[in-house]
Amino acid sequence: MHYVYILESEAHAGRFYIGETDDLKRRFKQHNAGASIHTANYRPWRIVWYSGFADPATALRFEKYLKSASGRAFQKRHLAAQA
Repeated sequence: MHYVYILESEAHAGRFYIGETDDLKRRFKQHNAGASIHTANYRPWRIVWYSGFADPATALRFEKYLKSASGRAFQKRHLAAQA
């Protein structure tokens, strides 16, 4: 299974991160441990939304979409996070 997820910083309200992984628990721990240069300065993080995909290519496409302007509009309308 491959997961697309949205994290929200608990220390910096309104700061979100969108990612993709095949091991959500491991990746979440890495984000909160400071192992990612993109998220280390904004920890701790909490998961606000995730979805599983059987096909890794589909997960990557959806992650890329969520990072686009139309993907952000989709998030505001349909997902719990307003990244």
